[in-house]
Amino acid sequence: MEAVGSGEEGNRSGESTSKVLLVVEYEGTRYHGFQFQPGLATIQGELERAICELTRERVRVVAASRTDSGVHAWGQVVSFRTGSGLPREAFLKGLNHYLPEDIAVRAVFGAKSDFDVRRDAHSRQYRYTVLNSEARSPLRRNSAYLVRHPLDIESMQEACQALIGEHDFAPFSGPPAGKCVRFARKIHKAEVSRKQDLVIFDFVANSFLPQQVRRMVGALMEVGGEKKAVEEFRQMARSKKRGLAGPTAPPHGLCLIRVNYCDLEEM
Repeated sequence: MEAVGSGEEGNRSGESTSKVLLVVEYEGTRYHGFQFQPGLATIQGELERAICELTRERVRVVAASRTDSGVHAWGQVVSFRTGSGLPREAFLKGLNHYLPEDIAVRAVFGAKSDFDVRRDAHSRQYRYTVLNSEARSPLRRNSAYLVRHPLDIESMQEACQALIGEHDFAPFSGPPAGKCVRFARKIHKAEVSRKQDLVIFDFVANSFLPQQVRRMVGALMEVGGEKKAVEEFRQMARSKKRGLAGPTAPPHGLCLIRVNYCDLEEM
């Protein structure tokens, strides 16, 4: 990665521009997802507003992963072009000054002109958190899904093995993002663990289909709640029938933990 403010190519006004990457954390509770929607509060809208306040430029930011309404992020990565020439520290402090309290920039990088924040990501890591308790938790109400009945970790972990590798994940797909959708994805990691009253689902893949993580979690919890056998889960996962998976887990338990790049290991 390069230093922020290194001019690379001309914009329409003839000024030099540079590409900036931001690592962004946010609580998605009050937002209608990442992607800009006219008249609605979105993460993209708030970021672009803050950049405009700081640089007096109207820019469009691009995200590595478009999170849905109510979904959170610890390590979302976005990029945009700027002709401001501000140093990294000025972007970090300035954007955090203009952003609301539930969105923050954690790090700033400069990037080469041809760097693509989406295509150059080799994997994305999501975590889904379940509060497996008879009692609700006011402090966790926006970040963990309350499930009162017991969940069998061992059976869910066994079912997870059917997800690892490159497969057709059409059974776990939500509404398609376009007319031509490829359902093949490669999952590097699918694990379930328990930490006291929290059940944590961790997934790492090259990319994910719309609602894929929440649908995988919903189907796995049917296994953990003894509503579906592990073999039934395997057969469903290999069926290639779109939308066959069980209930979709609600968005507030989901968090984008990290987007991985070959040359951004310090993130």
